[in-house]
Amino acid sequence: MQFLQRERAIVEELLPGLDQQLAATPLAQLEAVDSPGIKLFAKAGGPRLLVPAEHHGHGADLLTAIRVQRALGSRSPSLAVATTMHHFSVASLVEAAANSSGMEWMLLAAIAQNNLLLASGFAEGRTGQGILNPVLTARTDGDKVFLSGSKKPCSLARSMNLLTASLPLPGPNGIPQLAIALVPSDAPGVSVRPFWGSPILAGAESDEVVLEDVEVPAELLVRTDVTDDGRLDQLQTVGFVWFEALMTASYMGAASALVERVLTSPKVDAAVRAEAVTGVEAAFLALEGLAADTAAEAISQHTLARSLVCRYAAQDAISRVLDVCVEALGGMAFVTSGDVAYLNSACRALAFHPPSRTRMADPLIEYFAAGEPLRIP
Repeated sequence: MQFLQRERAIVEELLPGLDQQLAATPLAQLEAVDSPGIKLFAKAGGPRLLVPAEHHGHGADLLTAIRVQRALGSRSPSLAVATTMHHFSVASLVEAAANSSGMEWMLLAAIAQNNLLLASGFAEGRTGQGILNPVLTARTDGDKVFLSGSKKPCSLARSMNLLTASLPLPGPNGIPQLAIALVPSDAPGVSVRPFWGSPILAGAESDEVVLEDVEVPAELLVRTDVTDDGRLDQLQTVGFVWFEALMTASYMGAASALVERVLTSPKVDAAVRAEAVTGVEAAFLALEGLAADTAAEAISQHTLARSLVCRYAAQDAISRVLDVCVEALGGMAFVTSGDVAYLNSACRALAFHPPSRTRMADPLIEYFAAGEPLRIP
């Protein structure tokens, strides 16, 4: 099977026409501030990818989703990174819905039917530290809920239809309960400010979203049965596994774009081409193994630990593969087009997503060596 053929075939099956449109657009255009990538993704029905089939979505599992993200990353790293945050928000909403008796299914159906894009105002994973460490503050006035604060960087800042955010609300017996708010992008008090100053991944629209005493409509507030009593960790764990897996797949897609260039260059020695492709394929096989297991068994702390192992191993593999590819393609490829230099820079950004390898060193040792619960400081 040709390199990336399977991943791109899945995109064609679920999001018809998207891969061809991305392939026909220059990389520099897809990665620019005014990239058409996000609009093409939405038009192809991308926002409904993870919405369960009973709510008119594709109901993609994690294995399918990482293959889609790899294919998108091979065409546009910015698009893959931005849509990872949408999928992370949808996956968190789906998991929260399983712990709620409300009408949140209507929100999922609306996302699917109207191709709504969700930006993420969640804190990106801190287990055991209260209600998802909200980045926004909430105040209540009777049954009304108001949010203030800002999220930066916030991917999809300019294209989002809704901003998702977690917040604690008073529950029975005074125990705080998790709620997920969906804030319309055009709600009074919502604004977007420039934040992202780098040309790398500029197409992800990672600017600052500001909320100034924004009222959350009652129908866009999902009150769950999850309290700060230990069950909350499962919700965070599920969301964090999806985040790590999807983000890793996205950057592996970007690295695959360079590998693809090496594979199709007859001037590069066969041994070098084989080294490049086996390096990226081996790392992705590990990620696929993790994703496949989530379909057969419940996501647990062990799954979370494995997702971090896959992510850090992928970082190492990407670094090795990039060195091989950039050298193999040579100086003329580097100076006559910005694509090689751009992809080389963009792939490195996986290391910037939380949690960093250094920060997780002690917790991983405690988990694997002593069997302690995995913590994310």
